[in-house]
Amino acid sequence: MKYVMSRLLYAILVLWIVGTILFFMFRLMPGSPLAAFIDQTTTLEQQQALIARFGLDKSLFQQYTIFLQNALQGDLGQSFFHRRPVTEVVMEALPNTVILTLSGLVVAYIFGVLAGAYLAWRRGSTVEGIGIPLALATRAAPEFWLGMVMLAFFSFYLGWFPAGGANSVGLEYDSEWTRIFSVDYLHHLTLPVLTLAIYLQGLPLLLMRSNMIEILQEEFITMSKMKGLGSRTIVLNHAARNAMLPVATAFALGIGSAIGGNVVVETIFSWPGIGRLLVNAVSASDYPLAQGAFMIITAVLVAMNFVADMTYHLLDPRIRHAASN
Repeated sequence: MKYVMSRLLYAILVLWIVGTILFFMFRLMPGSPLAAFIDQTTTLEQQQALIARFGLDKSLFQQYTIFLQNALQGDLGQSFFHRRPVTEVVMEALPNTVILTLSGLVVAYIFGVLAGAYLAWRRGSTVEGIGIPLALATRAAPEFWLGMVMLAFFSFYLGWFPAGGANSVGLEYDSEWTRIFSVDYLHHLTLPVLTLAIYLQGLPLLLMRSNMIEILQEEFITMSKMKGLGSRTIVLNHAARNAMLPVATAFALGIGSAIGGNVVVETIFSWPGIGRLLVNAVSASDYPLAQGAFMIITAVLVAMNFVADMTYHLLDPRIRHAASN
């Protein structure tokens, strides 16, 4: 319990620090937050009324205090551009981001775990000589480059997939669930998921391969071979199961980092998620919406770090022993 409480306090401290940095950072950026409201017909009195309406006439310290009080109550303010509560706007985009992130991660980790285990078993072969450079190349390639290549080839050249968006224009659905499980939605989802999966698969593949190489040198693997067990049984039932712990921890961390990295993928494919919403909010100097989107991303990152810590703590007795000491 002491270990859990210390990790919770650490998570709260991180959220407060990030929230503070975001608050002051956006207010030091050039541009007026009222740019979306002011035109040539707006009088000085109307501008002053808008400033007072959004609390921009108060001192920076007063604005910061109000921001913290509202954040503790789950109120992230009103969007300047959408003229709606930030929480409402962010929650509309959150399901698209979660679906994209989890789909990409699941594909990446299934492929990465299986390929990593196979490359470890075939260590020193031609297959490993080709597979490792390919994994490193996809891991090192920028997301925007991968996205543009996928878009140019599969969408513009072959015409197999749509170029952007989450649904075709003009289609209407009875509910959000009907929209998400429609063939049209899955068709639009395919390219962003493949781009994200190609970028993310390098980590589980290399991690699984490294763990497998170490475990395959353990004595219990030698004993399994001496018992006459088949190669598939040794790899799947003994080596792979013991090598999965760091990969499972990396999956929890990958959820947070992938949501943070979705900004590029969502922008390239015009995917209506939090990443694209964040880019538009920054462009429009929409402070509350940008802060809210950043805070949601940070909260997911912190939560996934906490889950990873707890998972490792529960599954690895060495970590529990170190924490108790």
